[in-house]
Amino acid sequence: MMSSSSELVHYRGLFLMVFVLGIGSTFQYGYHLSVLNSPSPFIKQYINDTWSRRFKTEISDGTLTLIWSFVVSIFSIGGLIGSTASAYLIVRFGKKKCQLVNSILPIASALLVGLSKVMGYFEMILVGRFLCGFCSGLGINIHAQYVGETAPRKLRGFINATGPMFVTLGKLCGQIVGLREIFGTEFLWPQVLLLSGIISFVQMVALPFFPESPIYLLLEKDDKEACQKALKQLWGDRDHQAAIEEMLKEKTTRGKGGRMGILELLRDPSHRWQLCAMIGMILSLQLSGASAIYFYSYDVFLNAGFPEDRIAYVSLGVGSFEFVSAMICSLLIDRFGRKVLILGGYSLMALTLALLTVTLSVQEAYFWMPYCSVGLTFTFIFLYGAGPAGATIATCVEIFGQVPRVPAFVVSGVFSWVGLYILGMIFPYIVESLQHFCFILFIFVILLFGTLIYFVIPETKGKTISEISQEFNKLNFRRQHKEDKAIMSLRIVQCTRL
Repeated sequence: MMSSSSELVHYRGLFLMVFVLGIGSTFQYGYHLSVLNSPSPFIKQYINDTWSRRFKTEISDGTLTLIWSFVVSIFSIGGLIGSTASAYLIVRFGKKKCQLVNSILPIASALLVGLSKVMGYFEMILVGRFLCGFCSGLGINIHAQYVGETAPRKLRGFINATGPMFVTLGKLCGQIVGLREIFGTEFLWPQVLLLSGIISFVQMVALPFFPESPIYLLLEKDDKEACQKALKQLWGDRDHQAAIEEMLKEKTTRGKGGRMGILELLRDPSHRWQLCAMIGMILSLQLSGASAIYFYSYDVFLNAGFPEDRIAYVSLGVGSFEFVSAMICSLLIDRFGRKVLILGGYSLMALTLALLTVTLSVQEAYFWMPYCSVGLTFTFIFLYGAGPAGATIATCVEIFGQVPRVPAFVVSGVFSWVGLYILGMIFPYIVESLQHFCFILFIFVILLFGTLIYFVIPETKGKTISEISQEFNKLNFRRQHKEDKAIMSLRIVQCTRL
């Protein structure tokens, strides 16, 4: 990844900042996705007991299901609002201040859930989940833009890929905390968010020692001295004039408008295909079959002979495997490029889903077939984490400049959170209707979006924002490019005749 280990020492400030930022932003998203899975029966029982004590009657199954669905879905609602609010908050206050305030929310959420059983109000869990969602929605956008703007070009892929890596780490820690040996019990489940609050407190203490994004300081605050100071703290005490000149070049190419709203971005023809590409990549991640794999993992492991009370630990192995694959992606992305990892990952994922459909169809035919299904499950998780999951986020950061990046990530967040909510609502019905043949639907989606990525998205490895924009302008202004070529050809013919 780098030419020598001594070169890495210069960037130790950057690596420390990425770690501090990651544990309080994308980590929180992954943690809250998985932490309530194991203790969910005890939370439902607490809601039932509270309802009985409050209304002197047993809660109906329909009402309990509705309340629990709201507990689950309100996380996505909070995430959507947090992601949408990020455009105003980031531009108004800067990424560092926003994340510092945002780190208070997991602490408040941990207190609300921790005291809910003592106070006797299950509504406190709903408020806590909403705050977790808001924190995650805002934190994901801050993390992606913050680290993307502080990374040098040669480390850009690695740094941008740390976001998904912290997501998988959060999911893994959520699974561990939810085990019955820790907080996954009838008496200790209110403490499941304790780790989330502690980690946010650590970030709140450590983040003030790191600078704001250098490009934000230079282009938004017009403070060249602060930018140079930030670069020296993050990239080492040496000459960074070339990096500053590259930032200033972006300022000259973006025109007089210093800020861009969501409507302006949607109307801007120079970013039309970047926006379409980003939406396509986000949707392809959600519809690639990862949710189906996790849904079927329980049955796959059960048919392979794992005891029912041990499947939670096998699922923990799947989470560990996903984290390792995300780390591998961050190490490979600057060597092989983003497009290779995305397209290669999707191609192999489609093949894996096809084989898994076959093995699940003939599960009873051979005694060794369930073990093939287990192997294919782990293979899919590895390919997903080592390819598209990390490289997609890195590409989304790199195809936008400083100004359009903020509203672009709001649009991305809307599609991501609304898609997560809708998928959570309709996915059980898809599985009920198609059973394991639902993987065929995901194969079709992968091939569709893979074709889009192949023809639309250029390789961003080692390129500046200006160079990437020029690649997209061939699509954004295709008619104009054709006219320019026609005029050029005509002039060549005329010169030849003369």
